[in-house]
Amino acid sequence: MYIEIKQFAGGKEWKAVRMALCLWLSLGGTAHLHAQSTLETTSTEKKAMTTESKFYCNTKALNPTERARHKQLTDKLVAERNRIVETDKGYELQYNPSSVSIAEVAEWVTAESKCCPFFDFHIDLEHEGRLVCLRLTGEEGVKAFLRSEFKVPAK
Repeated sequence: MYIEIKQFAGGKEWKAVRMALCLWLSLGGTAHLHAQSTLETTSTEKKAMTTESKFYCNTKALNPTERARHKQLTDKLVAERNRIVETDKGYELQYNPSSVSIAEVAEWVTAESKCCPFFDFHIDLEHEGRLVCLRLTGEEGVKAFLRSEFKVPAK
C-alpha cells in the first residue's frame, strides 16, 4: 500500500488517494465493528436462548394505557369463559357472545400477540353465532405456560 501511495505523491492525485484511503479505513473499521457487534449479539442471543424459556412475555410491548385495557380484557376472558377444551397443541376457551363479544376477543388477541408472539391465535364464531371460541396454541410446552398464566385447571 505504501508503494502505491508514493507513486501518486504529487498534487491532486495525492489528495484523492488520501481521501479514498480515509474513506476506506473508516468504512472498513465500521464494517469490522458492525460485524464484531453482530457476532457478539448473536452469541449472546444464542446463550440466552439456551438458558431461558422460549415462552416469555415482553412487558414493554404495551404502553401503560394499553396494558391496563389488556388486563381488563384478560380478567374478563378468564372470568367469563364457559368451557375450556384441551387440544393437541393448546386450549380452546369458549364464551357466550352475550357476555364476551368477538370484538373483545379480537382486541385481546391484538394486544396479546404483541407481548406473547409465540402463541398461535384462532378466533371462531360457531353454532350460528351462539359460541365465541378462542384457541391458543403453539410449540411444545405452551400448554404448561397457558395453565399457569391463564388459570387453566390441570386435569
